[in-house]
Amino acid sequence: MEPEKATFEIEHEGQPSKTLVVGMSEFGLAGLTAVDFLVQHLGLEETGHVKTDDLPSITPFEDGRPRHHTRLFSSDEHDLTVLAGELFVPLGAVRPFADAVMDWTERNGVDEIVVLSGIVAPHGPDQHGVYYVATDDYRPRVEDELEAMGGGFLEGVHADLVARGIDTSLSVGVLVTPVHPPAQDVEAALRLIHAFEDVYDVEIDTAPLEEYARELRQHYEHLADRMEMFEKESRRRISEDRAYM
Repeated sequence: MEPEKATFEIEHEGQPSKTLVVGMSEFGLAGLTAVDFLVQHLGLEETGHVKTDDLPSITPFEDGRPRHHTRLFSSDEHDLTVLAGELFVPLGAVRPFADAVMDWTERNGVDEIVVLSGIVAPHGPDQHGVYYVATDDYRPRVEDELEAMGGGFLEGVHADLVARGIDTSLSVGVLVTPVHPPAQDVEAALRLIHAFEDVYDVEIDTAPLEEYARELRQHYEHLADRMEMFEKESRRRISEDRAYM
């Protein structure tokens, strides 16, 4: 089936919270990494999932145990529900995916959606902040804590959710920060978590994620050094070989 004809079904147990926090699979994985850490730190329990039979699918697993690619988490102790989407939603399937999410939020009394996202955008070394794009009814929550994103456009699931929020009573905000390679930008995820702390007045111990970010940064710095040494050695060998031509 073509992606534009894809359909999505949300299965969820119990009543979700008034706030839905969304992190999706995208370049840099910052939003997905951030919401995954929120789930672990806040002790949220899996309460549902999103499924589709119409897209090339993945089945993530950990310690040999498979799981659904797009899951919902909630807790009686915290007034939020998290949607963590490990399946990349192609542009042709964005509209039906957003339709499913919006229909589900309307049926279950969800008042607001906040999306955590990393974006690819030109920026300087002092521009690694978190900015917001938000509908008018969401802006009061963020405008005293974060700066508005100056200009540009959203795309994909985030764009569709924000566009729906413009014309409905659902308040929608996107917290965005620049991302870099490698594939997982953990430092960007940390920035999103700290921004979430400020906006929602919660305290989250990010020490384990900070340690992981340091280890990942050291790994890629070491890899870059090895690649540089390899290139220098290759140039030296080529130069020596030419000396005997």
